Amino acid sequence: MRLAAIFLAASSLISAGAAFAQSPIPVKIGVLNDQSSLYADLGGQGSVWAAKKAVEDFGAAAKGMKVEVIFADHQNKADVGTSVARQWYDVDGVDVIVDTPNSGVALAVNGVTKEKNKVFINSGAASSDLTGKACTPNTVHWTYDTWALANGTGKAIVKTGGNTWFFLTADYAFGHALERDTEAVVLANGGKVLGKVRVPLNNADFSSFLLQAQSSKAKIIGLANAGGDTINSIKQASEYGIVEGGQKLAGLLIFLTDIHSLGLKVSQGLNLTSAWYWDMTDANRKFADAFAAANGGKRPTMVQAGVYSGVTHYLKAVEALKSAKDGAAVVAKMKEIPTDDPLFGKGEVRADGRHIHPMFLFEVKKPSESKGPYDYYTLKATIPANEAFRPIGEGDCPLVKKG
Repeated sequence: MRLAAIFLAASSLISAGAAFAQSPIPVKIGVLNDQSSLYADLGGQGSVWAAKKAVEDFGAAAKGMKVEVIFADHQNKADVGTSVARQWYDVDGVDVIVDTPNSGVALAVNGVTKEKNKVFINSGAASSDLTGKACTPNTVHWTYDTWALANGTGKAIVKTGGNTWFFLTADYAFGHALERDTEAVVLANGGKVLGKVRVPLNNADFSSFLLQAQSSKAKIIGLANAGGDTINSIKQASEYGIVEGGQKLAGLLIFLTDIHSLGLKVSQGLNLTSAWYWDMTDANRKFADAFAAANGGKRPTMVQAGVYSGVTHYLKAVEALKSAKDGAAVVAKMKEIPTDDPLFGKGEVRADGRHIHPMFLFEVKKPSESKGPYDYYTLKATIPANEAFRPIGEGDCPLVKKG
């Protein structure tokens, strides 16, 4: 009887151990972005869909993961973003925050993520400081940044004669970083900055700022803003006849959704730099078709594609580690494994957390050149991955070894 009891107890322990070993790896993804204001179209619910689609396409359930995707609106306020991040990490069991357009919010979430040893995969915010002086072992900057935009659009414009600039700059971390990085490119290529003005975020009336830019006589008015602010400034510049008067607009961060809102008649001829465009490859078009079917016919932005790509690589790292609990370990694994997915192709995550891939210089089509809605871009140049982003030794990231 005693032997039988021991055998039964041992069997129970083995069975319990096997059940424990086979229990799915829990993963909770939080999409933190603008759900209701000027950046909602470029991210918003489209980014939530992209995160869920990445989980589905990765086959997470079949690979032993139980993945949940939740979302929240940071309202473009750093304190709101910080509060949500702490709630998610401390109470709700979130392992990774993704997207997060608005560099002020992103830099705040970046700090909380390091403190809590979780993971932050940024697709929406642009500040190159996220892989520079503010880099951490817990953050990956996926899609684009201010350095890449400045060295794509800015350099191309200066080299084609646009050598005097006036900046309209969104007055927060993103705008300041984009102005700074673009001004450096303009000056390095022999250009001059004749003036700059800081504009409140989510501004409706650009008239006084545009008149300052107009009176500067600068050849190029650099729009260091994004989303609804870019749309409003371009529309109002058109109303004031600024382009007709001989000055040109440089949209330093332009999204597909901006062009759709503006229309080709207003936006034709704009040069822009993007990490991704829906109509470049069969894989991109397949993703865009699925996105459109679920999102009222819209085509995805590079931010939404970046969410898909970043979440895919994150899940690969979690699968390899069989855990999502140690954020720094997950990011280290993301840096160790080469990146490869249908939308961004092959690449890598550098020691500073910067995802490396090509960038593309596009020109917006004339209305007569477009075949229909969202057929808006003509490819002008491909910027190779090794040239598209700031050299790793120039960002002052403390994770990068000197010498």
